[in-house]
Amino acid sequence: MTVDPVELTRALVRCPSVTPEEGGAIGLLADLLASAGFRCERADRGGIANLYARLGDTGPVLGFNGHTDVVPTGDRAAWTHDPFGAEIVGGTLFGRGACDMKSGVAAFVSAAISHAESGKDGSIAILITGDEEGDGVDGTTAILDHMTQTGERMDVCLVGEPTCPERMGEMIKIGRRGSMNVWITAHGVQGHSAYPHRAANPIHGLIDLLARLVEFPIEDASEHFDPTTLQVTGVDTGNAASNVIPATSRAMINIRFNDAHTSSSLMEWIETEMTHATERTGIRFTAETKVSGESFITPPGELSDLIVRAVEAETGARPVLSTSGGTSDARFIRSHCPVVEVGLVGRSMHQIDESVEVEHIRQLERIYARILREYFA
Repeated sequence: MTVDPVELTRALVRCPSVTPEEGGAIGLLADLLASAGFRCERADRGGIANLYARLGDTGPVLGFNGHTDVVPTGDRAAWTHDPFGAEIVGGTLFGRGACDMKSGVAAFVSAAISHAESGKDGSIAILITGDEEGDGVDGTTAILDHMTQTGERMDVCLVGEPTCPERMGEMIKIGRRGSMNVWITAHGVQGHSAYPHRAANPIHGLIDLLARLVEFPIEDASEHFDPTTLQVTGVDTGNAASNVIPATSRAMINIRFNDAHTSSSLMEWIETEMTHATERTGIRFTAETKVSGESFITPPGELSDLIVRAVEAETGARPVLSTSGGTSDARFIRSHCPVVEVGLVGRSMHQIDESVEVEHIRQLERIYARILREYFA
């Protein structure tokens, strides 16, 4: 049984799986993998479709994690090609999810089925979620919970996110920075702007606090990560009256942090700064927090070396080991087993006319096939 990764990508792109809709993509993969001898189990939760597929019953187990859900199309009239048409023009395949990351899923599934057909030893676990572009609450975590309940494990795992900025093979990801959002509310006393002594302006206190936070005056050295970044992404007072000092003002902050910090240590620092700002300004502060993921790294070693060799053999490029970018579902896998991300060029992901070069899909399939051969050898 031979599966063409390009045609499988096209079939997946034609599934309108805008998160959290399954769109037929998970079912398509389950049927295909089952026909190739994989044991397929659904790990659906919270209305999200998830698939766990396993080949072989002995260790070691090489895993793959990917997603079939995609972001909304945006203005469909702005697309040159049907976002769910999977058209190929001039060697380029167009469609929502073509780059992120239905092509990556198709490339690994094709390589895994070929490995199964070869009769060679090796256990493979494939984890496909429909919730990576959504909240991430009932996706990969649901599959990992299902694996724990059924006694399934992986020894190592690949994640098929696009990892190359511009050229095929130039980068793999061995970790990611952590990500957290903080909403800070400054509580003052409303009053007339002509009589400021009778009020307490929360905006002034918030400005004082934000100026200190933006300086980020704490130790931030890290061997494998870029510096931590703190960005004020919104300030809202909701005050339409120019002569009224408002009672409250609210700021939104996003922090991408390296392994010199944890979300807890950063919140302790912010709370300390809030206390100092209150002492300086008299304004009281409260905060709410949402953590998307902690920073993590799979230290360079046997797994990353194997992947580097495979990428270099198939592309001629020696990939850089990086921890750049946003978050991915690797943040959930990392507590289960060592994980490395290796995938396509990500220039067009989430854009109008998202696309992937057909030859890159075939290259990625060959990279995955080589990784499977060498890992189980």
